[in-house]
Amino acid sequence: MTDGAPKFFDELGSVEAPRPAYEAVADWLSRVGPDYLGARQIDAESLFRRSGITFAVYGEGGDPERLIPFDVIPRVFSASEWRTLDAGCKQRALALNAFLADIYGEGEILKAGVIPEALVRNNAAFEPRLVGVKPPGGVHSHIVGVDLVRTGEDAFYVLEDNCRTPSGVSYMLENREIMMRLFPDLFEQNRIEPVDGYPLALRETLASVAPEHAGDEPTVVILTPGTLNSAYYEHSFLSDEMGVDLVEGTDLYVEDDRVYMRTTKGPQRVDVIYRRIDDDFLDPEFFRPDSVLGVPGLMRAYLAGGVTLVSAPGAGVADDKAIYTYAPDMIRFYLGEEPILSNVPTWRCADPDALQYVLANLEELVVKEVHGSGGYGMLIGPRATAEERAAFAEKLRVKPDGYIAQPTLALSTAPTFSSSGIAGRHVDLRPFVLCGRDEQRLTPGGLTRVALREGSLVVNSSQGGGVKDTWVLASDGV
Repeated sequence: MTDGAPKFFDELGSVEAPRPAYEAVADWLSRVGPDYLGARQIDAESLFRRSGITFAVYGEGGDPERLIPFDVIPRVFSASEWRTLDAGCKQRALALNAFLADIYGEGEILKAGVIPEALVRNNAAFEPRLVGVKPPGGVHSHIVGVDLVRTGEDAFYVLEDNCRTPSGVSYMLENREIMMRLFPDLFEQNRIEPVDGYPLALRETLASVAPEHAGDEPTVVILTPGTLNSAYYEHSFLSDEMGVDLVEGTDLYVEDDRVYMRTTKGPQRVDVIYRRIDDDFLDPEFFRPDSVLGVPGLMRAYLAGGVTLVSAPGAGVADDKAIYTYAPDMIRFYLGEEPILSNVPTWRCADPDALQYVLANLEELVVKEVHGSGGYGMLIGPRATAEERAAFAEKLRVKPDGYIAQPTLALSTAPTFSSSGIAGRHVDLRPFVLCGRDEQRLTPGGLTRVALREGSLVVNSSQGGGVKDTWVLASDGV
């Protein structure tokens, strides 16, 4: 990709000659003008503000709470496109869970030399004290967020995996709610797959992995670090939608290897904890002794089978961007299948030959920290200055194993309302795979993030990106 005239796949096609999936949306756009869209954009912002839909950006002075930008033009997938994505995401989640079970079990993939043992054992997220521990239900990562990008009509790639606590599902649900309130006629005229079943599906998934002693109605809670966390709105939202308690560490305690919640009616046993707290802060007796966010003795209860933690401690190994490069090999090793969705070609800078190539081609590559997230700690070579590339090259030389590099993909664009009218902006997609004891589920939709700045390839909300409603057509027919 160059700065001259890059060619991007436009998912709309054009308002005058739309792709089949976008015909209804294109017809709507041809009938409404920019004034109408602009007014609805203001209405959407008002609804977001009234609902308190905000996110926090760390490191900013003053009040870090801000509204996430919302675009009123939906992104559309045909039913057949979604069938491919559905199958590919479920396949990947199944293989990632098999990998986690294996590296905390017999380590067969390491013994076979498919993945270098040192890459796993030396990973900061790997927890050797949990080798031999099988989580209730046998699931390590219960909610897998698969970040997808598109470069052509049938060209979808997995950009990264999120196996610990993928965020953003609240925006998937709220985006749909706001669109239905603003444009009820659009939904009456089009058969769009619903997304509002996600909270119930999530609760059923969490209940399915409860310890055996929990019975038919296990108690599920969401454990939050508190109101200052960037995703606190989502924690509170999911608590309300699922009808479960939102708790902080001080609301829980451990007794006789069971976890209890303090309530006005006395102690209540807790069976499943959907934790939105990193491993290091879960239990000061097991992880960081200075943590005030977790629950003393929580890991003791977990190791005794007294409670299920979602996701299982140590699951973050599968989030590592160097481990990501082996996901296609995991699918072949554990499932005996070819990957439905391809990885983005990736260079592991820990490899001397790869490092040499990356250093020689920084102006063409995107370089990321293997443990990075949120668009931080990365270099987009074609958009960087010579000075920025030189500074990043020095980082690579000092700690090559901390980085991977990928080509600068020509990400697809989707129609977006801008100050100059309807314009194509780059997008990605995060579907959420729910992995229960005996079933995987994928809500037909997901979080579409959009780079609102013209020419930008960074879709993260922390870097100026916004969100869109994601439509999956109920059928490929008219």
